Amino acid sequence: MRTYREVAAELAAQIADGRWAPGHRLPTHRRLAAEYGIAVATATRVYAELERGGLVVGETGRGTFVRDRSLRLSSASESGGTDGREGTAVRADLAFTQPLSPSRADLLRTALRELAGAGDLDAVLRQQPPGGRPHDREVVADFLRSRDIPAHATEVVLTNGAQHALDLVVRAMFSPGDVIAVDDLTYPGFKSLARAHGLELAPIPTTATGPDLAALTRLCAHRPVRAIYTMPTLHNPLGWVLDASQRRELVSIARQHDLLLIEDAAYAFLADPAPRPLASAAPERTFWLSSLSKSVAAGLRFGMLVIPPAAAPAIGRTLRTTMASPSGLISAVAVRWLADGTVDSLEHAGCLAAGHHQRILHRELGHLHPIAHPRSYFAWLPIDPDQRMDRIAAELSRRGIRVCTADLFATTPHVPHGLRLALGSPATEELPSVLAEVRAVFDTVEPR
Repeated sequence: MRTYREVAAELAAQIADGRWAPGHRLPTHRRLAAEYGIAVATATRVYAELERGGLVVGETGRGTFVRDRSLRLSSASESGGTDGREGTAVRADLAFTQPLSPSRADLLRTALRELAGAGDLDAVLRQQPPGGRPHDREVVADFLRSRDIPAHATEVVLTNGAQHALDLVVRAMFSPGDVIAVDDLTYPGFKSLARAHGLELAPIPTTATGPDLAALTRLCAHRPVRAIYTMPTLHNPLGWVLDASQRRELVSIARQHDLLLIEDAAYAFLADPAPRPLASAAPERTFWLSSLSKSVAAGLRFGMLVIPPAAAPAIGRTLRTTMASPSGLISAVAVRWLADGTVDSLEHAGCLAAGHHQRILHRELGHLHPIAHPRSYFAWLPIDPDQRMDRIAAELSRRGIRVCTADLFATTPHVPHGLRLALGSPATEELPSVLAEVRAVFDTVEPR
């Protein structure tokens, strides 16, 4: 009789060859057993092996389905499901941040059934008004006000994710050559936007607890800075949260030099409780933005942007020019979940899971002194320059573990040596062995 490993290897090859499209329902355990002449218990082990390898997903009461690996490895760029080295399968993606909330498939099925029974289902298929429907914006405004973000529906803009919100602000408010102050390590998506629109990024040194605000003051006194891009509540990649005193000083600097503030709150939900957002202290100059991509689901492209009242004409012109509006179907699901408490529940679960993953990280890699918020989805791992981050990353890649190197985040000519490890993609039960492999690489890569 054939072993479960032999059958699993044959099915894996068929999936890799494209015999079954993503989402295809595979035979039942009993039918698979009959086709291959194996016991039903062996068929169960076959599917378990394929699921461990990320090739299939089992859903209780529905069956086993071929998984869409292009989504699972969405941060792999053009690598086609490998780490960029031909023949090397990706074992763990520590580069892409995924929400650590429980399975949302049943929640989505319920939401879609409820939408199907709604009175005007056709509305979700129509082109949405630029910035979202008035009712949807009002629901989002109510949700944000519960989190100390002063928001009137007319100042809320719904977007296709946080990156879309950032692009909208950049297009509407800045011109090529404008100078934007940023942390010396910052979100790569904002770096790419600045490059695309010809903006100059002026890096601010960071301390253990946030940006060097004295250095920011000196910069503003000598350069024509137009705005500050900041992540005051759970910084990516360093994880710090600015305290109330730092926030007051940052707002004071912005007012003294008449600067706009771009407050990126993509991970702020993980730092609850946290000081009030900048938008609550300086609504007249703050663009606050976030999305549900990090808190609920990476594929739920639903962003929320709160704009200063004076920026409404410029943002409105850009919206009309680009006809930028979120999908009606996605908006309908997102707004329903914001209103009924589903988002609150998923974010709470994500916080608990993130805390658990951080404890695993510090147990496995504590001796490497990772830098992270205790409930963050990621951690910054400083590297001795003699070991070199490129050598560490290359060896991890050879072993099928993808990470982000510091050059993705750096805004200074001199790039510090470090890696960012995202902790959301590996399953909780797999994370210890993945991090043990990271530890082994640090132990075996000799200083140059």
